Amino acid sequence: MGSTTSTRNGTWRNWGGNVGARPAREVTPASVEELAAAVRRAAEDGLRVKAVGTGHSFTSIAATDGVMIRPDLLTGIRGIDRDAMTVTVEAGTPLKRLNAALAREGLSLTNMGDIMEQTVSGATSTGTHGTGRESASIAAQIKGLELVTADGSVLTCSEEENPEVFAAARIGLGALGIVTAITFAVEPVFLLTAREEPMAFERVLAEFDRLWAENEHFEFYWFPHTGNTNTKRNNRSAGPEEPVGRLSGWFEDEFLSNGVFQVANWVGRAVPATIPVIARISSRALSARTYTDIPYKVFTSPRRVRFVEMEYAVPRAALVDTLRELKAMVDRSGLRVSFPVEVRTAPADDITLSTASGRDSAYVAVHMFRGTPYQRYFTAAERVFTAHGGRPHWGKLHTRDAAYFAGVYPRFAEFTALRDRLDPQRLFQNDYLRRVLGA
Repeated sequence: MGSTTSTRNGTWRNWGGNVGARPAREVTPASVEELAAAVRRAAEDGLRVKAVGTGHSFTSIAATDGVMIRPDLLTGIRGIDRDAMTVTVEAGTPLKRLNAALAREGLSLTNMGDIMEQTVSGATSTGTHGTGRESASIAAQIKGLELVTADGSVLTCSEEENPEVFAAARIGLGALGIVTAITFAVEPVFLLTAREEPMAFERVLAEFDRLWAENEHFEFYWFPHTGNTNTKRNNRSAGPEEPVGRLSGWFEDEFLSNGVFQVANWVGRAVPATIPVIARISSRALSARTYTDIPYKVFTSPRRVRFVEMEYAVPRAALVDTLRELKAMVDRSGLRVSFPVEVRTAPADDITLSTASGRDSAYVAVHMFRGTPYQRYFTAAERVFTAHGGRPHWGKLHTRDAAYFAGVYPRFAEFTALRDRLDPQRLFQNDYLRRVLGA
């Protein structure tokens, strides 16, 4: 997944290419003070303000016709506290730079998503997550935040300082202020052994509870139009380190998973009738493999084929029923789906608008190749997800509004009340926030 957002002729576009915006002006502050001044000036000029990172959200959460803040210069590690086992990092730092810097210091985050192109503030503000039995999203690893609020002041929060802000701002959707720095919990770097293995769809569903319980991190991909999945189990290891070989890694992760998959999707987009055959071939292309490496080299993988995505969190206990209903919908619909469906889990957390807030969750992500009509598939999938009280990922496509969220998030009113206090004039408002949070 490359980090190529673009601004051409004054128009900004996200990574997926499905969202565009024409900001009145762009600001790239070199310090927190410059950012605060830009916020105050925008308020004086009657312009809304949004910060945008690498544009990996498929929703318009970062789009604005006002002032677009680009945090490109707000990068790097401010400090490492080895006694507290925390690292404080500037908000515009890409996750890949943070992961590499931590590894050089013999440290690591506990868990992470499967890409690392996003900025730390963009990833956490939208609820980016990986998969884990006990370890939760990236935002759940936050120990402290610094943000510029609507009046241009700098506010810090943690469990001890402004705890009501901390409870919400870890996944703040850009609605409470502009995050300028994040303090993460870290731990000594460790090894993970990854076991990737093809497995029948029905077997995965029948054994899901056991597979989840026996592995620290379990996920799988189901290939629509087939009964096949590819599973991945990551568990801590005493070693020795046995990384994927350079040649085999290039062949499977670059040539097959990106190069050949890209060509297959071009063919499928041009001739949709070929997609079921392509899916059957794709689902058998990757063989079983086992390797051991440091966390970010196991958790993450390159994603170069562009797509659009919808992802919902459902109660973990509802996952098997949700997947059976999703498969039945695809089988009877006549849809042609060339991208696999990704399934992950997370434990309950205490973040106000986290998709795992207060409940053990399972995530089901549906994708379509960029440039392929996706609305019919996503609409039908969304009906399945919402029937189980699903909560959509804040940075991925959905059609839900504030009335729906008030019903699936018990603490929704707590978040909106805090927003009323921190941003009463809606300086950080845009069309997306108006829809999902209300006016």
